[in-house]
Amino acid sequence: MSARKGAEGGRSPLWQIRTAIDPRQYWLLALGGLLAPLLAWGLASSLDGVDKVFLPGPADVLSRMWSWAIEDELAGDVAISTWRVVAGWALSAVIALPLGLFIGSYRAVQALLEPLTDFIRYMPAVAFIPLVMLWVGIEEGSKVAIIFIGTFFQMVLMVAEDVRRVPLAQIEAAQTMGASRGEIIEKVIVPSAKPALLDTLRVTMGWAWTYLVVAELVAANSGLGYAVLKAQRFLQTDKIFAGILMIGLIGLIIDQGFRLLHRKAFPYLAGRH
Repeated sequence: MSARKGAEGGRSPLWQIRTAIDPRQYWLLALGGLLAPLLAWGLASSLDGVDKVFLPGPADVLSRMWSWAIEDELAGDVAISTWRVVAGWALSAVIALPLGLFIGSYRAVQALLEPLTDFIRYMPAVAFIPLVMLWVGIEEGSKVAIIFIGTFFQMVLMVAEDVRRVPLAQIEAAQTMGASRGEIIEKVIVPSAKPALLDTLRVTMGWAWTYLVVAELVAANSGLGYAVLKAQRFLQTDKIFAGILMIGLIGLIIDQGFRLLHRKAFPYLAGRH
């Protein structure tokens, strides 16, 4: 056994399961993972016979993004889209966190609400657009409502599952010491589930961004999703790419912000991620 461990110890940590690697190696690999598709894209777009209407090159997309920033209010589109996504996601979180906590903590609430949530979450958010326009109108509230519908039901179930993963031994120990139900939720379940809940919020934020284009189908005249849809009508493929890349870049920044917050809030888990 010791010889086997010694052999494994001599291997590079890059190929050992869930073993931490040097931060410099990590960022070099991350940079390579981002650059490789860009290089492949640039090579494919430069081949003879490839029409730029169908596949513009990275330089064309960067040029379009620059002109969009200078001439067409890119900053405004980014701001309004970010506001819509964050508002819909935050509204989902405000309701889903306590609701998921109760579903995960009480079997009676689970039996009452989980089947209904499972039923609704399979309904496509785009199918609700006519109803949202009828009930909410075509102002900003309708865009927020679509993002809310697309994220809320998934978030509720993920929060409930995070709560159910709290070890039963911790709950039983608190009960043995005479803790009330409220104290068990406040001092045992919530603190134990916090790391997983923050990960759930990070994941669902990504889902919220995927519903942006759908949300901006509802009588929008601004935003990144609206710009992508408008560019599609005029075959401005470079602007479509620019909009998609901009959404991805914003998402990457937000995701890294969540990861940093997770490391700062739960440093004892840093080596496990």
